[in-house]
Amino acid sequence: MMISHFRHLEREEGEPLGPGLVLRGAGERVTPILMTALATGLALVPLALGGEAPGQEIEHPMAVVILGGLVTSTALNLLLVPALYLRFGRDPSAS
Repeated sequence: MMISHFRHLEREEGEPLGPGLVLRGAGERVTPILMTALATGLALVPLALGGEAPGQEIEHPMAVVILGGLVTSTALNLLLVPALYLRFGRDPSAS
């Protein structure tokens, strides 16, 4: 979604490829990314914290793993994807 937003800014709004495009695109996508991650994370917090409760022997480890993946993927999406797009992103139709 973020890369398609970067390309939309390039093609439709005429933003040149560079730090300005990446900062603007990432800034416009940060709210939806964080809202999705927070909604999912908040639903999993009770399962992750109540690991000693009877009947949650399977749910607790799964919730911890999902929360870890959620935090990792959110951080990578907000930090690594914009940096990689800035380094390697070229509009294929511009060649």
